Amino acid sequence: MNTGKTDVKMEIEANMEEARKDAWSRLRELTAGCKKCPLAEGRKNVVFGDGNPSAGVMFIGEGPGADEDEQGIPFVGKAGKLLTKILESVEISRQEIYITNVVKCRPPGNRVPTVEEMTACDEYLQAQIALIRPKIIVCLGSTPTKWMLRTTEGITKIRGRWFNWRNISVMPMFHPSYLLRNASNKSGSPKHQTWLDIQEVKRRWEELGKKT
Repeated sequence: MNTGKTDVKMEIEANMEEARKDAWSRLRELTAGCKKCPLAEGRKNVVFGDGNPSAGVMFIGEGPGADEDEQGIPFVGKAGKLLTKILESVEISRQEIYITNVVKCRPPGNRVPTVEEMTACDEYLQAQIALIRPKIIVCLGSTPTKWMLRTTEGITKIRGRWFNWRNISVMPMFHPSYLLRNASNKSGSPKHQTWLDIQEVKRRWEELGKKT
């Protein structure tokens, strides 16, 4: 009888996973064809996201830059290469996590997305979070931090602290582009603080039971 229950449970889980994959594919299609805000007019590619869609940790940035718009992949420019190095410093690969942005199309001149643009794109971001079901979300920079946590606090004050968002642990960190403009590695510098923050993310991930 116990074996039967196990078989039923396995079948249900398999069906749920198949449904999740179908929903993920449909979400990608909907996002690719989105024209809900003016950003769609100037894009080359919708930058949906990259990485493991079942990841335990999800990184959320602001929006695509020129390199990302060209390739359709988030964080592939200079800031993206630095993010990869930050992850590798604590032995996390990009394939283990999922990376996306608040908006999926590049704002002109890499400006901060407007509230209207973020609102238009929010249903896609929320659907990604619901399907991925991460244990941890890392908000890279002020824009995703303020958007996700509905806070007015600046990133310099709020970074490195844990917040609970719908039972998900959220950690704000500096955006890699900010670190490129602040190259010092001295104690207390943005780079040093980021090193401390990513170690804490790794520690919490392992504490929660690393899911990949």
